[in-house]
Amino acid sequence: MMSKKVAVIVGAGPGVSLHVARKFGQNGFHVVLAARSETALEQFVSQLRNEGITADYTIVDAGSPASIESGFQTIKEQYGSPELLIYNAAIIEALQPSSLTNETLTRHLQVDVIGAVESVRQVLPDLLEKQSGTILITGGGLSLFPAASYSALSIGKAAVRNYALTLSEELKPKGIFVGTVTIAGSVKPNTYYDPAVIADAYWKLHVERKEHEILFRQPS
Repeated sequence: MMSKKVAVIVGAGPGVSLHVARKFGQNGFHVVLAARSETALEQFVSQLRNEGITADYTIVDAGSPASIESGFQTIKEQYGSPELLIYNAAIIEALQPSSLTNETLTRHLQVDVIGAVESVRQVLPDLLEKQSGTILITGGGLSLFPAASYSALSIGKAAVRNYALTLSEELKPKGIFVGTVTIAGSVKPNTYYDPAVIADAYWKLHVERKEHEILFRQPS
């Protein structure tokens, strides 16, 4: 029997990440959740396993390239090379642009952008060798509609969106699909931004492999 394809979700949390894990797990993937909190990861994995989904976790600090490299090495050794990467990490913190310093902006970009770049670097050689695979990056509406009250996140989401779209342009001829889901609102069940509905968008990108960005923005 062939082993299941491995999907890694970096920045795993109880909202979009958990629902995306459920969606891909229900469709035959072995999902590996990666984040800093082992207590939370244990709860997420237990919940998914109770639903019949093959799930595991590894500790990864998205703000540390060394931690990302170590985490992916563990994943490859224990579960195999990932076929799919989902990057969902970001620092949500209110900061006015006039209050930004080198240190605060660097801290944000380390998670919001560089963590995505470093995570891609960990899976890309194997994907290129197989000339297949999927990379999906969670975007935010602040990339298109920046807000002064969340200046660092606005900058980070703009940067990671451009990274995803340029990466998609580069890798599409090589058989690797890159997409981004841009969420322009607060994720909450039973609303327009229901995480279960948003998870369907990730699956749609992965399966259809046509459009490279899906924008969730409630009509005014």
